[in-house]
Amino acid sequence: MKVSGFTFLRNGQKLGYPFAASIRSILPIVDEFVIALGPCDDDTEKLLREIGDPKIRVIPTQWNENIRPDYSVKGFVYGQQKTIALFNCAGDWAFYLEADEVVHENDLSKIRGAMEKHLDDERVEALAFDYLHFYGNQNTLAWSPGWYRSEVRIIRNTIPAWSSEALFFNVVVSHKKSRYPRAAHSGATIYHYGWVRSEAQMNLKTSEIYKHWVEKPVPPTDYSKIDAATLELFTGTHPKVVQDWLPEAKGIFQTDPNHKLTSREKKHRRLLWLEKTFGLRFNKKHYRLIR
Repeated sequence: MKVSGFTFLRNGQKLGYPFAASIRSILPIVDEFVIALGPCDDDTEKLLREIGDPKIRVIPTQWNENIRPDYSVKGFVYGQQKTIALFNCAGDWAFYLEADEVVHENDLSKIRGAMEKHLDDERVEALAFDYLHFYGNQNTLAWSPGWYRSEVRIIRNTIPAWSSEALFFNVVVSHKKSRYPRAAHSGATIYHYGWVRSEAQMNLKTSEIYKHWVEKPVPPTDYSKIDAATLELFTGTHPKVVQDWLPEAKGIFQTDPNHKLTSREKKHRRLLWLEKTFGLRFNKKHYRLIR
């Protein structure tokens, strides 16, 4: 069994992505790691080279800055870059990580075992992961129906698949139709650190990426403006590869006590109550679980 890891990057250092930790986290279980690297004006490429692992293969790419954001598919340039990397993978499985996603070393054997278990079962097209979304600091988790709880990160690399945006995969059924993949659960978790970077880095990222998603400007990020009911204290351990990157912090992240809930937050609070009261799950999934 051959396994490819892959991702895409552009200005990862400047925008506060723990991309080196992300890549290092799965290097022990992949045979190659493919990176579609767009034009950078920071030290991203230098830091990639400094990882110094022969499994890493960097593919220079160009980003199409002219794709319009007013179509039904938003952020298509991200899907393009992800797909470029995927199309250069040679493994039986292709393991995608976004640059702010990290795998815990305790889960590596589970993931490898899941790929081996399902290798010859063609009904399983992908492997899904649970998610931990860290918010504000390394001690705080965001948990509500507004945050995706699981997603596919490994796709079988012998089927016609691509990505219309960075988050999920599309399996091609015909020239006119695609669908979400059929998946088994990997038994493992993705640690997502996108909301741990500084607010300055988050606002810089927003200014650079949202032109591909929306036509109007996005207001500056203020981490404190969030429903405190959706935050939980994290009591586990972080992956070893990311611990040096994480800013020091004590206790759960403190929100603005005067924050007025948005209509979206009110909806998610109601759904969260239903989940806790009746054991329901209002999870949006971009896959169909079959195992």
